Amino acid sequence: MRRREALSVIANEAVGPYSLIRVERGGLDPGVPGQFFMLEAPGRLLPRPMSLCQAPTAELGFLLDVVGPGTRALAAVQSGDEIHVFGPLGNGYRLDVEKPLLVGGGIGVAPFPYLSEQLGAPPAILGFRSDWHAEAAALVPNAEVVVEPTLVTERVRTGYDVLACGPEPMLEAVRELAPDAQLAWEAPMACGYGACYGCSVEVDGVLQRLCVAGPVLEAA
Repeated sequence: MRRREALSVIANEAVGPYSLIRVERGGLDPGVPGQFFMLEAPGRLLPRPMSLCQAPTAELGFLLDVVGPGTRALAAVQSGDEIHVFGPLGNGYRLDVEKPLLVGGGIGVAPFPYLSEQLGAPPAILGFRSDWHAEAAALVPNAEVVVEPTLVTERVRTGYDVLACGPEPMLEAVRELAPDAQLAWEAPMACGYGACYGCSVEVDGVLQRLCVAGPVLEAA
């Protein structure tokens, strides 16, 4: 059940260029891997959607990439600060897969530590733009890492149940290779529960509110 709470920041740790924000869990349920939470930085009006990265006992961890003023404000929080967190929201990955393979690109690695834990540490293929960004792969066990110009799709093997997260071009390429893949899409969100229509995206010719229909959608 989704809730909104003010949670205390436990730590803000650098992982390559990314920030891993760890907060007290409070009364929030971690939900299903691939679901997301809305994080409201101090002094910012609109929250930002973040996949749950880690869910150790009594904590929630979020991996974020600074792309604008909202994420910059979140990346600046320190231990002892409070941020409002709302969730879990949306639809996550189906875990009833026989032979999972995690495929991620860049900050798309964010939901994989929690997902990997729930699936028993399956193999993963993770792609990054540089060795610095690839430091985030240390969060995911059994990961094969590729760095540009090598693409993750060059290493995807047949016979696996693919669960992917990353930029749209990567997801489009993955679903060409694995038509039954589960794909976690990205879009800007203002509310997180379908009221604002700000995250409407066109998937196979149909407009979908990603926060309600996704963020995880079946590739086919």
